[in-house]
Amino acid sequence: MFNPSQEDVRRFFCDVYAKHRQGLPMEALETIAAGWIDQHPEYHEDLADADAAVARVYDGANGRENPFLHLSMHLSISEQCSIDQPRGIRQAVELLAARRGSLLHAHHEAMECLGQMMWESQRAGRPPDGEGYVACVQRRATKD
Repeated sequence: MFNPSQEDVRRFFCDVYAKHRQGLPMEALETIAAGWIDQHPEYHEDLADADAAVARVYDGANGRENPFLHLSMHLSISEQCSIDQPRGIRQAVELLAARRGSLLHAHHEAMECLGQMMWESQRAGRPPDGEGYVACVQRRATKD
């Protein structure tokens, strides 16, 4: 099982950004990450310097979200949808994307559900509730 450190994650996204800017070949996961990076130009400055990114603290104190957490959540949701795990997530995200007219907006709403599921799991000391997560995304997809 893959369990990267915070530094590994930050260097991965910075490396992807550098490869993408240079037009270098990328692996499949890197190509997906580059697509999400393109959707978030506000993160490009953070991604341009890997050493600074590794040293930076994203604690929310300055009102800035953690770009590496955000991009990691995009990758997680992309992977979940590609294998439909938890079962039903692909359809829920696709429906939400159609409803919102944007896969980006659908992912951002799904992230709220994913974050809530993870917070509840950690708080209660139990495994993540995949069914509850999918239900949350489905509710968002069926309301205006």
